[in-house]
Amino acid sequence: MGFPVFPLQWTDPKTGDTAIGYREQGYLPQAVINFLALLGWNPGTEQEIFSLDELVQAFSLERVSKSGAKFDFEKAKWFNHKYLQAMPLETVSDEFAKILRSKNIEAPREYIQKVVALMLERVNFVNELWEQCAFFFLAPTEYDPQAVKKRWKPNTEQHLQAIAGILNNIQPFDKQKAHDLTMQYIADKELNTGQIMNSLRLSLVGQTKGPDLFEIIDMLGVQETVQRIQRAIDNIHVEE
Repeated sequence: MGFPVFPLQWTDPKTGDTAIGYREQGYLPQAVINFLALLGWNPGTEQEIFSLDELVQAFSLERVSKSGAKFDFEKAKWFNHKYLQAMPLETVSDEFAKILRSKNIEAPREYIQKVVALMLERVNFVNELWEQCAFFFLAPTEYDPQAVKKRWKPNTEQHLQAIAGILNNIQPFDKQKAHDLTMQYIADKELNTGQIMNSLRLSLVGQTKGPDLFEIIDMLGVQETVQRIQRAIDNIHVEE
């Protein structure tokens, strides 16, 4: 029913079918305990997040409902999200580093921590981080065709090259200054802000998603940013 039945991965000895457990799906033990404790029981208050000690102190059989409990998959993810956000950044980053190594990607620990800090609010599980922020480690090789069709215009290339020049000339680089100068260029040329900014994002991410665009540029660095802009220009083609 969408929520793992088994606490750990289990393989049926007869059929060989594998049931993925809570741990393998990325649920944190403390989140599962908290979630299970509130199935059929409530503390009589609005509190939902409990430490184990708080649960022990608050729990009583008198507040257990006689009606059947129901697993709520989205609520389970909500609990895991809350516990994940409360974990030390270093711990989450070290777990994510294992995922990166499994993809043959090595990155400085400080850089991984910065990426995780920027993206953690967007995920419910550590293993979702890769899908959300792979572009911080690998330049896009494909570009969302719907975004290209909507955002990439015949004059996009010249404007992105001009913005790349603006970024290159900011020494030392400052993301607020980069933002201000880019927006000034868009205003001076009387361009569509959404079209230009999303084309720039498409160049860097491959899609029109992600955190603040100038945070991305600051993280990638100007050299990598300019290279990605040029790669997008070389690979994205639209009809006049």
